[in-house]
Amino acid sequence: MKKYFELDPWNIIQNKLEPEDNRVAEGIFSIGNGYMGQRANFEEDYSGETLQGSYMAGIYYPDKTRVGWWKNGYPEYFAKVLNSTNWIGIGVEVDGDKLDLEKCKVENFERVLNMKQGYLCRTFTAEFSSGKRIKVEAKRFVSIVNKEIGAIKYSITPLNFSGMISFSPYLDGDVKNTDSNYDEKFWSEVSKKTEDGQALLLIKTKKLDFYLCSLMKYDVLKQAEKCKCNVEHFEKEKFVGNTVEVRVKENEKVAIVKYVANVTSRDFKPNELIEVGEKILQKAYNKGYENLLNEQAEAWEEKWKESDIIIEGDVSAQQAIRFNIFQLNQTYTGEDDRLNIGPKGFTGEKYGGSTYWDTEAYCIPFYLATADKKIARNLLIYRYKQLEKAKENARKLGFQKGALYPMVTMNGEECHNEWEITFEEIHRNGAIAYAIYNYINYTGDKLYLSEYGLDVLVEISRFWEERVNYSEEKHKYVILGVTGPNEYENNVNNNWYTNRIASWTLEYTIEALDYVKNNETSKYEELIKKLGLKEEEIAKWKDIINNMYYPVDEGFGVFLQQDGYMDKEQILVKDLDPKELPLNQHWSWDRILRSCFIKQADVLQGLYFLQHLYDKDTIRRNFEFYEPRTVHESSLSPCIHSILAAKLNKEDKAYELYLRTARLDLDNYNNDTEDGCHITSMAGTWMSVVEGFGGLKVKNNMLTLNPFIPSKWKSFSFKVMFRGCLIKVKVGKDNIKISNESKKDIKILVKNKPYFINSLKDITICAE
Repeated sequence: MKKYFELDPWNIIQNKLEPEDNRVAEGIFSIGNGYMGQRANFEEDYSGETLQGSYMAGIYYPDKTRVGWWKNGYPEYFAKVLNSTNWIGIGVEVDGDKLDLEKCKVENFERVLNMKQGYLCRTFTAEFSSGKRIKVEAKRFVSIVNKEIGAIKYSITPLNFSGMISFSPYLDGDVKNTDSNYDEKFWSEVSKKTEDGQALLLIKTKKLDFYLCSLMKYDVLKQAEKCKCNVEHFEKEKFVGNTVEVRVKENEKVAIVKYVANVTSRDFKPNELIEVGEKILQKAYNKGYENLLNEQAEAWEEKWKESDIIIEGDVSAQQAIRFNIFQLNQTYTGEDDRLNIGPKGFTGEKYGGSTYWDTEAYCIPFYLATADKKIARNLLIYRYKQLEKAKENARKLGFQKGALYPMVTMNGEECHNEWEITFEEIHRNGAIAYAIYNYINYTGDKLYLSEYGLDVLVEISRFWEERVNYSEEKHKYVILGVTGPNEYENNVNNNWYTNRIASWTLEYTIEALDYVKNNETSKYEELIKKLGLKEEEIAKWKDIINNMYYPVDEGFGVFLQQDGYMDKEQILVKDLDPKELPLNQHWSWDRILRSCFIKQADVLQGLYFLQHLYDKDTIRRNFEFYEPRTVHESSLSPCIHSILAAKLNKEDKAYELYLRTARLDLDNYNNDTEDGCHITSMAGTWMSVVEGFGGLKVKNNMLTLNPFIPSKWKSFSFKVMFRGCLIKVKVGKDNIKISNESKKDIKILVKNKPYFINSLKDITICAE
């Protein structure tokens, strides 16, 4: 496997410019703050292979779909987070020669993503055709303290000449998405202005009327002192900037410090954006670059205090887990309940930046354990606020009641346009119900049920009630024509996972109703009236629960992925020619659909969610049957298998699958990192360590741990926040140390034995 980056516990380091891998590096070195994000494009011009990307959270466009829009119930558009104003741009010329790393001789190239302090740094020397050589240092960040602010310090030192260097800082709104269905540009110019040392650009989307105002100010420094320069203004459509020229001597450093504010109509009225943006930008400018950078480092230090995982004895694993945590913290902060988590975050355009079931299935556990409960709560409220749209989605497909949450969405409407997923991958409804259970089970916040949760659970249950049908032949309820989590199977009957998560949702909804009825009587009566819930509905749900059909294979003692699965030729992945992997790049779709091979956890996804309901032997039989048939060609696959392998004491398999998910992007495992990182899979990596190797779960309102340490590690430690307590767990070869870093006592279970830990105290347990 190709080595792209150097190993380092706190940094991602690229020590050579590899033009053919530049898009991979652009994805890896992306920076963001939950409000905006930026791929690691160069500030200066670059004519080589690149995917320019600047993204603003929540700003999207309903791009007209190419296929299916004429079909009844089919989405008319695919929503996309927009490639927005390129705010990092700084054109550079040296005595009239443009700096372009594709055309210059580049030496001593190094790009570093400093994850500890939250900035991107790049250094190199460049030699022009004239023989003139310069040294360049560029450092930039997007602030997690001042969310609208990005800042860049770009320095040049002439190494073998004296001459004229020009900087052209600009804002470029004339951009487009690479995946635009009709090659359309989505932005229109509203206004622009250039002055000496500053400029602004106000643009709006051609649909939905999102406004983005980008504003810049800059200083030019010569030997670290501000200097005055002649300024030339330039403007063209959706583009503004300045050009400044500085005469420098050999070995005399000159720098431009560029401050940018991006403000949107999501937070302010369109007619206020310029005034608000100017105030925000001026405040940042007054603080100065170094103060902003110091604030950034301090804020990241606080984030790491709560979410860091420390691995001793394996730098590769240490780097990988920190990279995953870093990208998660860059992608979502939980401050805005209108936002959610796209599978690529701010690192690329694939999947449109939309919300998938990944959030509920994979991301919520990370935010539950590493942040205040309101963060995960906001992810649930996001779905609650879209409940009416989910009900509309169900009506579009012909259902009389209930809610079907979309597979892909920005505003609650379905905008995925592959029929086998749009119409059939209905198991996503179950993941949303499970997330409510998971949140309440972890936090103990049962008030969420009466405030928001029951509304969603009841409407999802109503959907399942109508989606099942009673089979006279089987004398059971069945669910026909679905696609399960394994997308290498389409339009199947009785996918075990879908049937089971549907039945479980009904069970949990009834349990939740009983809880509110017994503990919040007046609120319960209000909810029943509001929802129009009738006793006969609940009776129907119970009948479905008691009579749901589940396909099984008695010979292997396993739950069948779906009816007819054993009709397929049963070949194991180990028996495939490695040259045929990944299958999706070598086999026809027809061949894949007829094979027994599994893209990602399906039956095992259900057993992961509901492992508290199944004994180890049941989980073991299913794991040993399905994992050898799984090609793990979804980024979401290895983590679930790793967690279950750990639970089953299959330590080598757990570690093998952990490595596959942890360095998925850093090692470009699936040859697709150029499109951006797999953000939601990164949450699965965290789960693999904490839930897998740490054995963390919540049982009977108590935090429980059953840890083991991979043989290649000396120790590992992680922190989790649980009901007001911050707990640090360190697992070594000989002992387990658990520290209570809060002012509240806590009782926990470790390897099924109870331990009481006083506030600000720790205990050490012998590892057995």
